Amino acid sequence: MKRSFTLVDVLLVLAFLSDASWDVKGSSQCRQTNSEVIRPHSVSIAEFGAVGDGVTLNTKAFQNAIFYLNSFADKGGAKLFVPAGRWLTGSFDLISHLTLWLDKDAVILGSTKSDDWPVIDPLPSYGRGRELPGGRHRSLIYGRNLTDIIITGDNGTIDGQGKIWWKWFQSGTLDYTRPHLVELMNSTGVVISNLTFLNSPFWTLHPVYCSHVKVRNVTILAPLDSPNTDGIDPDSSDDVCIEDCYISTGDDLIAIKSGWDEYGISYGRPSRGIIISGLIGETQLGAGIAIGSEMSGGVSEVHAENLQFFNTVTAIRIKTSPGRGGYVRNIYISNVTLDHVDVAIRFTGHYGDHPDELFDSNALPIIERITMKDVSGKNIKMAGLLEGIEGDTFLNICLSNITLNAISESPWNCSYVEGYSNHVTPETCDSLKESIFPKHYLHCYYLSRHLRSSSNQNRGARLWSW
Repeated sequence: MKRSFTLVDVLLVLAFLSDASWDVKGSSQCRQTNSEVIRPHSVSIAEFGAVGDGVTLNTKAFQNAIFYLNSFADKGGAKLFVPAGRWLTGSFDLISHLTLWLDKDAVILGSTKSDDWPVIDPLPSYGRGRELPGGRHRSLIYGRNLTDIIITGDNGTIDGQGKIWWKWFQSGTLDYTRPHLVELMNSTGVVISNLTFLNSPFWTLHPVYCSHVKVRNVTILAPLDSPNTDGIDPDSSDDVCIEDCYISTGDDLIAIKSGWDEYGISYGRPSRGIIISGLIGETQLGAGIAIGSEMSGGVSEVHAENLQFFNTVTAIRIKTSPGRGGYVRNIYISNVTLDHVDVAIRFTGHYGDHPDELFDSNALPIIERITMKDVSGKNIKMAGLLEGIEGDTFLNICLSNITLNAISESPWNCSYVEGYSNHVTPETCDSLKESIFPKHYLHCYYLSRHLRSSSNQNRGARLWSW
């Protein structure tokens, strides 16, 4: 059966012949990590006097065990084993070349006394605590300037017992910003896998100023009405891979950040090279994947695929504001399945507060080259609410093969955005209606490479069919 030539066919072949080789990171990078690194030295927390009764405070036991294991850091590293039991503790520090391993029936419990979570300096890219001026409470499990750190187990549990913190926050009785459950700063070679994280006081997993971070096969849970209990927040970090996770929390399941207003601009460390694959979850207060609103150091090269969100207020969201500066560019999101979602795609150009009065309102963010492809959804209220900034239009927004069963009479609402689309149902807004093909696919991040890859795989079949 003969097939007629089309301009798209010709362009694809020309692209293949002119540039047959290209390289892009894929989600398989996560699968190359090994959380079962053999450490030549291993101890149990029980050897240091810890009692797993859920009542005895074991902070000193954790601190002493890790101090002891530090002597093996240059001898192949060490493993701290947490056996079955309920191990109550305050905040403790990790060390380099350490594996923290939890038995399947082990539960590390965060203390419900705020004094057991010391106050530390604010992050330099934020200039103050995220919620309150001044310092912030240190995370339950904390580390800085580390190399080769693994937090894993046989699906053991780390429970922040955040209910008391949520109460303090909502009543306005806190003096400092709430703690994360796990925070690693200025660290490289981080693996977090095969664990369940419960009830974080604030954001759950927070790698900040980190490189080479892998988060795999974790479950993160908090009540759907718990305040700001984000799941995973890569912050001013690069080469981050998040794969095969289930998250159900009170705020964004994954939020990619890079500093806050003038402090993030000055610190100048972007988040880039973020890969997300196999994410399933729900949130009634946040988004499935969010970028921002603190993005002043810049966010780029984010690839997210194979996502399923249900009973969720927003699926994909970009949040920014005048004063943020920075940029969000080169974002590719594909293979998304939605069910009972209020807004499938949302951009908000006026979101969030500012750290102080010193921010520059003329520091406008650059939002460009955002591609969303192969998105389907049922029981959707609005397909898209895309609000840019007057005088700072969000550019090269590309939507391809999107089918949403939206019930709103006005399924798309757009302002100050420009881009292209193909095969979008319901029909998108006028500023995005111009077709991607054949003239504009090179303006769409990764889409040209994706098409080129497809043409490579099917080149023989294409030529034979001609």
